[in-house]
Amino acid sequence: MFNRQRLCAVVHKEFIHVFRDWRSLFLAIAIPMALILLFGYALNMDLNQVPTGVWDRSMTPESREFLSLLDGSAYFSLTGYTQGYRKLQTDLETGKTLLAVVIPGNFAEKIRSGRSVSIQVIADGSDANTARLALSYVSALGMIYNRNLTIRRMQAAGKGDPVVPVAMENRVWYNADLRSPNSIIPGIVAVVMVVIAAMLTSVTVAREWETGTMEQLISTPVRGPELVFGKAAPYFVIGMVDVAIAVFMGQWLFDVPLRGSTALVFAMAAVFLTGALFFGLTLSIVLKNQVMANQAALLGSYLPTLMLSGFVFAIENMPVPIQCLTYIVPARYFIALLRGIYLKGIGLEILWVNALLLALYAAVMVLAANRRMKLKLE
Repeated sequence: MFNRQRLCAVVHKEFIHVFRDWRSLFLAIAIPMALILLFGYALNMDLNQVPTGVWDRSMTPESREFLSLLDGSAYFSLTGYTQGYRKLQTDLETGKTLLAVVIPGNFAEKIRSGRSVSIQVIADGSDANTARLALSYVSALGMIYNRNLTIRRMQAAGKGDPVVPVAMENRVWYNADLRSPNSIIPGIVAVVMVVIAAMLTSVTVAREWETGTMEQLISTPVRGPELVFGKAAPYFVIGMVDVAIAVFMGQWLFDVPLRGSTALVFAMAAVFLTGALFFGLTLSIVLKNQVMANQAALLGSYLPTLMLSGFVFAIENMPVPIQCLTYIVPARYFIALLRGIYLKGIGLEILWVNALLLALYAAVMVLAANRRMKLKLE
């Protein structure tokens, strides 16, 4: 059973440590802001202004019409016209261009005669994702050009516009513009929280053992649970402040919509933060070494959150054994919760399974930290 006076004393002591070590406190606030700015601006999956080189061997109105589709698109930026494959290859090798388009010399002749003609598109495959997207977008522009040609030919023949048997009407829900920040920013909240937990709480108890102050704590009436919760309390406050910063920056700096309940975001963040903090505390209690505990916390929380939570890489695209491994990564459920609340505006009536698993994770970590905390000399 907790003694309120002893618990408050431990909390007060830990707050003194936090404010005395102003460098760590500064990093606890600065690192989340830096991560949000870095991931928000640098981690962008959108195709935008891909530098494109052109060798127009036709130099006719027909070829210029096709190239105008590329030039007028927000996805491509024509860097200039070249003569010969050697220059195209050099530009691709040096990174000046990521895409090259070669229009054959008989392009206009075949177009006017109604025959099929091929346009060569060369992509820099060293950036596989950009190359794949760029080729698909060029193919889409080619379909638009073909449709325009077909319409003009049928109108010239007096047949009117062509009838398309099946017309696809694409609509995107929850992220209509397909903006990467809308799906990335909610995930950054999870990354920020595990970094703070790994950086701060993983060294708290280990520091007591290394500096020799744990023996003094053992000689006091304070109990294990009081010490564990007392040490976690200040960092919980710092973590929730970081969550508020992340939510504010995401909404006002990156214009990420928060369609669901703000209170639910903070409630789920509190549950996830509790589990992350007590995970770090457990490592600190077990290892009793600041460097080892900090490294173990980074390896055990930050890397799985970054790689296996669905934050950057789609879980569905991973090998089946890795997909099974993601089920033990708590950030997977937290990020699913955040994206559901942020983008879909849904609540626990749909996301209750994720919330339940997150609460189970927090409860297990709290129990583990308290069971491992033994206030006695070994």
